[in-house]
Amino acid sequence: MRIGDKITGTISGIQSYGVFVKIDDEHQGLIHISELKHGFVADLNSQYKVGDKVDVIVMGIDEYNQKISLSMRALHPQKVGRPILHKHFWTNYRDHIGYKTIATHKDAWISSAMKLISEKKQKNSTFL
Repeated sequence: MRIGDKITGTISGIQSYGVFVKIDDEHQGLIHISELKHGFVADLNSQYKVGDKVDVIVMGIDEYNQKISLSMRALHPQKVGRPILHKHFWTNYRDHIGYKTIATHKDAWISSAMKLISEKKQKNSTFL
């Protein structure tokens, strides 16, 4: 057995801090509560039962203390964020006008911005 190995074991005990898994006749490991799954684990006893078969990844082996750290969470990729329910388009894609809407207003926006910049420069130069 090595770190990173995927193995199947049998749940042999449940505590408030995690689940013990019997790997073979000589080895037992612990899945800490933080390594059971992504997110919050409310009640271990309602989700896991002694005797259940589980797939785990070996996360660490302490040869001095003979402790094996296991993870079920490492077997499942984490989902990040919420699903996109509706994609937002900045232009009206149904009318196939694309950049045309922006192009019609672009010159006025630039002119307005340049006017504000020059007014700000004039205001700042009078205070110097």
